[in-house]
Amino acid sequence: MKKLTRTLLLAGVALLACASAPAANQYGTPKSIVHVVTILWKADSTPEQQQAALEGVKKMAAEIPGIKNVWIKATKVQGRGPARDGKPGRPYQAAFVIEFEDQAAADRYVDHPAHRAWEQIYLPIREQSTSHQITN
Repeated sequence: MKKLTRTLLLAGVALLACASAPAANQYGTPKSIVHVVTILWKADSTPEQQQAALEGVKKMAAEIPGIKNVWIKATKVQGRGPARDGKPGRPYQAAFVIEFEDQAAADRYVDHPAHRAWEQIYLPIREQSTSHQITN
C-alpha cells in the first residue's frame, strides 16, 4: 500500500509540474500588410502641424476601405536624414504604421482621394521619410 501511495504521489507531483510549466510563446503570422513610415519633419514645421499630420492618418484610415489598424505614437524611431556639409543628418522624429487587409487595400491607398487630401497636410512639412511594407 505504501508503494502504491508513493507512486500515486509522485505521479501527482509530476502532473502538477507539467501543468505549471510555462507554455511555448504563441504568436501569429498574419497575411495583412503593414506600412511603416519614419519621418524627418522640416525644421520650420510646428508641433501643431506635425500632430495634425499624424492625426490625419486616423482620418484617412476611416475613409479608405481595407485599412484595419493604425499606430501614430512612435516609442522609438531610428535613422537619420541625409548628411549635409559634412555634418550628420538630423534624426528621424516620428513614425506611423498602417495595417492593410491585403495587397489590394495597400494598392488602393496610393491613389485614394483621402490619401491625396492627407498629403496636402503632410508633404509641405515633411523633409524626408522612409516607408516599408511588410507581410508574411
